[in-house]
Amino acid sequence: FDRMFIQVCLYFYCTFLWRCLKFVMRKLTGRCELQRICYNTKPGASRTMKIETSLRGSKSKLLQTSVSVHLDAIEKTIEDIMELKKINPDINPQLGISLQACLLQIVGYRNLIADVEKLRREPYDSDNPQHEEMLLKLWKFLKPDTPLASRISKQWCEIGFQGDDPKTDFRGMGLLGLYNLQYFAERDATAAQQVLSDSLHPKCRDITKEEISKFSKAEWQQKRMDKAIGYSFAIVGINITDLAYNLLVSGALKTHFYNIAPEAPTLSHFQQTFCYLMHEFHKFWIEEDPMDIMEFNRVREKFRKRIIKQLQNPDMALCPHFAASEGLINI
Repeated sequence: FDRMFIQVCLYFYCTFLWRCLKFVMRKLTGRCELQRICYNTKPGASRTMKIETSLRGSKSKLLQTSVSVHLDAIEKTIEDIMELKKINPDINPQLGISLQACLLQIVGYRNLIADVEKLRREPYDSDNPQHEEMLLKLWKFLKPDTPLASRISKQWCEIGFQGDDPKTDFRGMGLLGLYNLQYFAERDATAAQQVLSDSLHPKCRDITKEEISKFSKAEWQQKRMDKAIGYSFAIVGINITDLAYNLLVSGALKTHFYNIAPEAPTLSHFQQTFCYLMHEFHKFWIEEDPMDIMEFNRVREKFRKRIIKQLQNPDMALCPHFAASEGLINI
C-alpha cells in the first residue's frame, strides 16, 4: 500500500504540480524552462540531461519528438521550438546555439546506439574477406614480430582466444568485439601490447607496508610464493565490449559522452571508451589480486559497479583526453 501511495503521489506531482510550478516560474522569471536550464546550467552533461528530460516530459508533441529527429533536421527543429516558445532569436541568440549543441548530443547518442547495435548483431563470417582481414590485422598489431603460421592455429591462444579459430569467440558481441580489439591494438599499440604481455606473464602487485604488518611470517612467505593470476586478453576484451555496450544502451554513458563530445558522439568515442575500460580493468585486476580465474565474474562485477558510480557524477568524463598508455602500470 505504501508503495502504491508513493507512486500515486509521484504521478500527481509529475502531472500537475510540476506543470504548475513551471507555469509559475515562467511568469516570475519571464523565461521558459529551456531558457532557465541553458542560462543557469553549465555546458556538458548537467545541461544536456536536463534539456533532454524537459523535452521528453513536455506536453508539446514538437518538443517530445525533437529528441529523435534526424541530425540534418536539428537546425530547423530549433527554429520551430523558438517559434513555439515565442522566443526572439535576435534577442536570445545564445539560446539557439545552446539548444542545438544539446540536441546534437542527444540525437547523436541515440544514433550511436544504433551504430553499435548494428555491429553487435553482425556475426563474424570467415567467408567475408573484410572480416578475415580485420582478424589478421589484430594478430599483426599485437604480435608484430611473430608471424601467424596459418589461419587455423593454436597460436590464437597466445593473444587470448579460446581455441584455434577465433570466429567462435565473437558470437556474443559479433563484429563489435573485433572492431574494439583492433582499435585498441592499432590506436594504442604500446598499451595493448603491455596489457597482453601482463595477461600472459602476470606478477603480484606490490604489497603495502600496512598489508605487510597484517601478515604473519608464514603468511608473508606464502604470499611471496603465490603466483599471480593472468587472464585471456581477447576474451576479456570481448567481455569488456559487453560491459561498454550495456553501459551505452542503459544510458549510463550519457554523462561521459555529453561531457567529452561537443557535438554528436561517434563510434570512435565509443571505441576510445572501450580502450579506457580495458586499461582500467587491467589495473583493477592487479589491485584485486584474485586467487584464480574463477573470480573473474566477481572482479568484473565489482569493476562495473565502480564505473557506474563514477558515471553518476554529472561532471564525470572517463577519458577526457584519451591516451591509454599514460599511467599504465608496468608490472
